[in-house]
Amino acid sequence: MGKVVAALSMSLDGFVADENDGVGELFGWHQNGDVEVPSADPRRVFHVSQASAGFLRHTLTGTGALICGRRLFDRTDGWGGRHPAGCPVFVVSHTVPGGWPRPDSETSFHPDAITALEAAQDTAGERTVSVSTPALTQQYLDAGLLDELVVSLVPVLLGAGVSFFREQEVGPIRLAGPDVIEGTGVTHLTYRVLR
Repeated sequence: MGKVVAALSMSLDGFVADENDGVGELFGWHQNGDVEVPSADPRRVFHVSQASAGFLRHTLTGTGALICGRRLFDRTDGWGGRHPAGCPVFVVSHTVPGGWPRPDSETSFHPDAITALEAAQDTAGERTVSVSTPALTQQYLDAGLLDELVVSLVPVLLGAGVSFFREQEVGPIRLAGPDVIEGTGVTHLTYRVLR
C-alpha cells in the first residue's frame, strides 16, 4: 500500500488560504519560473523554478488518488472533472452536488474521512494517496493514518485565514526530517510522521 501524504502550500504564519479562501499568495510559485511542467489536464500548465519542477513532477506522477473535502471541491469546481494529477478524486461530503457523479470524471463522494481513505487506498495501490485539506489532514493525523506532511512554505504572512493545523486531539505528534527543496518563492519541506 502506498503512503498517505498531506501536501499543502502554507504561509509562514500557518495559513493555507486567506480569510476569503483565496490562495493566490500561496500558489504564486506555480507560475514564477521558466521550467514548464504540464499536468494531466492540458488546460493547466505550471511554470516553476528548476528545483520546484522536480518536486512538482514527482507529486503529479506519484499521486494515485486524491482526497479532499466538499469545500475545496466546490471552490475548484471539481477541477472541471479532471484533477491536474490525473488521478481519481475522493470527496468527503454528506451530500453529492448536482450534476455529480459524472461519467467523464473519476470523482466519487464518501460520507466520512475513513471510508474515503479506504476507497482511495484501494484505488491508488502502491502510489501515494494525497490529502489536500487541513481538516482531513488533522483527522488522519489524530487517527495515526498519515505517513508524511509536505509543506510548501511560502514567504508571506497572511495574518488571518484558514489554518493548516488546529488543536490536536492526539499529541504530541513527532515528525522526522525535513527533506528540503529550495524553490523560487517557496521551500518544499517533507516530514515523516513517527509512530
